[in-house]
Amino acid sequence: MAGSELTNVRSPRVKAARRLTKRAFREQDRKFLAEGPQAVREALRLDGVTLELFATAEAEQRHPEIVAEAAGRGLPVHRVSGEVMAELSQTVTPQGLLAVCGLVHVPLEDALPAAPRLVAVLAHVRDPGNAGTVLRTADAAGADAVVFTDASVDPYNGKCVRASAGSLFHLPVVIGAPVSAAVRHLRERGLRVLAADGAGKHTLDDVDLSGPTAWIFGNEAWGLPEEVLAEADDVVRVPIYGQAESLNLATAAAVCLYSSARAQRLS
Repeated sequence: MAGSELTNVRSPRVKAARRLTKRAFREQDRKFLAEGPQAVREALRLDGVTLELFATAEAEQRHPEIVAEAAGRGLPVHRVSGEVMAELSQTVTPQGLLAVCGLVHVPLEDALPAAPRLVAVLAHVRDPGNAGTVLRTADAAGADAVVFTDASVDPYNGKCVRASAGSLFHLPVVIGAPVSAAVRHLRERGLRVLAADGAGKHTLDDVDLSGPTAWIFGNEAWGLPEEVLAEADDVVRVPIYGQAESLNLATAAAVCLYSSARAQRLS
């Protein structure tokens, strides 16, 4: 790693990266932060996404292959003190690696392959940890894309990026689409649109999930509003066989997405 260690938390370079913890500056600069070895490793797999890397000496020793990959691509790589990394990090215990990345989302019209099979739509989802976990689950279930509607959390929120565990860089992500526009487009592309909601008339046991499906997942506390439920082709709930009142958003999304993925692979 070239150059001396960066120790001044007020340096222009540190301040330029630190401002990306705010959504307004991320949108203005068209950049975001990816923190931790998993996120940085996956970001580096995409050409042109990673713009620069900050690493502590300890992280360089633990993950020399990541630092070498960044340097080999000609990216600016800055060795920083623990104090500087703490200033940049959004975690209590920084892992010592942080990349500045260019935004990776795509327009709704460009997100889907020729014959999409599975899409996750986040409508009014506000918790970044839940949103990132759903993104990670959609990736694991083989989804073609994830749509963050205009009333949902920013997928570039630091907590969301970390919770996605690199999946943000694996599949097309759409942000800011109105629910009605997203549903219309998905339906035009041949997807049946199902809303996951505890008040659904049907359960997962009752519906045929073998065809192309888009799932809409709602807010952690109050679910999906009536106008969104009305947009869907059907409203489906996860059956509760025990005495639990309900499932949290991320768990319900995992059950729905994997139910579709399994049904599609068995058909």
